[in-house]
Amino acid sequence: MKYAIGIDYGTLSGRAVLVNTTDGRELASAVYPYPHGVMERELPDGTPLGIDWALQHPQDYLDVLYHTVPEVIRQAGVSPRDVIGIGTDFTACTVLPVKKDGTPLSFMKEFSANPHAWVKLWKHHAAQDEANRLNEVAEKRGEKWLANYGGKVSSEWAFPKLWQVLNEAPDIYDAMDLWVEAGDWIVWQLTGALTRNSCAAGYKALYNKRAGFPEPSFFAALDPKLEHVIDDKFAGDVVPIGSAAGGLTVAMAGRLGLEPNTPVAVGNVDAHVCVPAVGIDRTGKMLAIVGTSTCHMVLDTKEVQVPGMCGVVEDGILPGFAGYEAGQSCVGDHFAWLTDKYISKQHEDEAKSRGLTIHEYLTEKASEQKPGQSGLLALDWWNGNRSVLVDVDLTGMMLGFTLQTEPWEMYRALIEATAYGTRMIVENFRENGIAVDAFVASGGISHKNELMMQIYADVLNMPVQVAGAAQGPALGSAIFGAVAAGAKAGGYDDVFAAARAMGKAENRVYTPNPTAVPVYEKLFAEYRVLHDYFGRGENDVMKRIKNIKLAQSSKEEV
Repeated sequence: MKYAIGIDYGTLSGRAVLVNTTDGRELASAVYPYPHGVMERELPDGTPLGIDWALQHPQDYLDVLYHTVPEVIRQAGVSPRDVIGIGTDFTACTVLPVKKDGTPLSFMKEFSANPHAWVKLWKHHAAQDEANRLNEVAEKRGEKWLANYGGKVSSEWAFPKLWQVLNEAPDIYDAMDLWVEAGDWIVWQLTGALTRNSCAAGYKALYNKRAGFPEPSFFAALDPKLEHVIDDKFAGDVVPIGSAAGGLTVAMAGRLGLEPNTPVAVGNVDAHVCVPAVGIDRTGKMLAIVGTSTCHMVLDTKEVQVPGMCGVVEDGILPGFAGYEAGQSCVGDHFAWLTDKYISKQHEDEAKSRGLTIHEYLTEKASEQKPGQSGLLALDWWNGNRSVLVDVDLTGMMLGFTLQTEPWEMYRALIEATAYGTRMIVENFRENGIAVDAFVASGGISHKNELMMQIYADVLNMPVQVAGAAQGPALGSAIFGAVAAGAKAGGYDDVFAAARAMGKAENRVYTPNPTAVPVYEKLFAEYRVLHDYFGRGENDVMKRIKNIKLAQSSKEEV
C-alpha cells in the first residue's frame, strides 16, 4: 500500500491526514491549534494593533508540521517509505515579508515589534484605503484584467496589503526581499525551493497564465516605488497546481519522520483544493467550503466577467476549466462572535448539564423555531462583504430585536443571513451566464450542523449535498500530493485520475422543505432590500459610523 499526506492550514489551526492513495481512505488525522491564534489586538510583545488588523505567527505554521505529521504516521503505523507524496493548502490571501533565505522578518529581533513584519492573515482588512485607490487607478487606466476580478480588487489580496506596508512601514518594505503567500512559504520550508502556486497567484495576486502580472506602468501609477514590484518582491516562478515543487529536505524529513526527497506538491488554496476531493469534475456544480468564512467555486468552459466575483482564473481550480470564485468573509466567525460575547452563564450551564457544546445547544433550540418566527433579519457582514459587493467597510446588522429576543433566535438569524448571502452569490452567477444547477457543501460546519444545511436548502430552493470527506481540504491536498508523486511511485499522473480514485462523493442530501421555501422567499426579498440599501450607496451609514469610530480611536491613541 502507498499513502499520501495532506496538510490543511486553516484560520485557527492546521490539520494533517494520512490517506490510502488507492481509494482515499483516511487512516489517521491530527489537528494542532495555533498557539498564537489570530492576533487582532496586539503582538506577542504587547505592541497594539489598529482596527481591522489580523496577523499570525509563522512559527505556528511550522509547529503544525512538527506535531501533526509525525502523529499521523504514528497513528497509522505505516512505514515512512510508503508515504509517496505530500500536499498542502492554505487560507489565502495570507502573506508575509521574508528575506532571500525565507526567514520571516518577524523572526528578526530588529523587526519583531513592527506589526508589518508579521503574517497578514486573509481577513486582515486594514488595507482598504489601498484597495480603494488601486481600484480607482485600474478603472481610470482601463486595465482589462480588472474585469476578471468582478471589477474590484479586495483589501484581502496581495497588492493592497503590500502597498499598506510601503505606506505605513517603508523600512519593512525595504528590508523584505520577498512578499510571499504563506502557502508558498510552507512549501519552501519543506523543500528548500521557492515556488509560487498558480492558484493563489491567479486569484489573489492578479496573475494571468497568458498575460502574466499587470504591467510595471500600472504599479508605477500607484506609487513610483512600486514600478518594479514584481521583479523586486515577487521573484520565483509561478508553477501550475498539480506540479511537484520538489522533495523534502534532509533536515525537514528528519523533523517529520519521513524519507528525504519525498515529493511535495506546489501549494494550493484551502477552498480550491477541495474541489477534486468531493468529486466535482464538471460545470455548474457549485462547491461551498463552509468554515470561518465561506468560499464558493464553480467551473465553466467559458470565461466571462461577473461583477462582484472574487475572480475567474483559467486552470485555477482544475485543468481545462475556467474556475470561478466568490465568497463570504464571515460565516463561522458569526457564530463564534455570538457564543463568545453574548451567551449568559445560565445558558452555558444548561448546555453543560446536558452534555452539549454551546453551539449544539443553540442549534437545538433554534431548530425548534419555524422560519421567520423570531422576527429577526440579519445582514452577514460582520467581516465586511466579499461578494458581491466587495466592500470590507460594510458592517453587521440585525433587525427586529425586542426585549423577548433569545440568543438562539439570534443564532438562527445569523445562519439564515449566511444562507441569504450565498443565494445572492448564486443568483449573481446565474444572471451573468454561469450555470449553477447543483450545490455541494463541505467543511466542518456542513458536517456538524444539520439545521444550517437544511436552511441553505430551503433558502436556495435546491438540494444541498454534503461532501463525504469531513476534512475535504486536507484530502484534496493529499490528492495533489499523490499527483506530485506520479503513477510510477504509486500515485497518479493527473488530478482527474486521482480525484476519481481518492475523492469522496456526497453522502447526505438535504432537500428543500416545501412549507419553509415560501417563507424564506419573503425573507430573502427583505434581505435583498437591505443588502442593496446599505451596500449599494443609497445609505452609507455603516461607513459613516465606521469613519467616526476610526477618528475617535485615533484620538484615544494620541
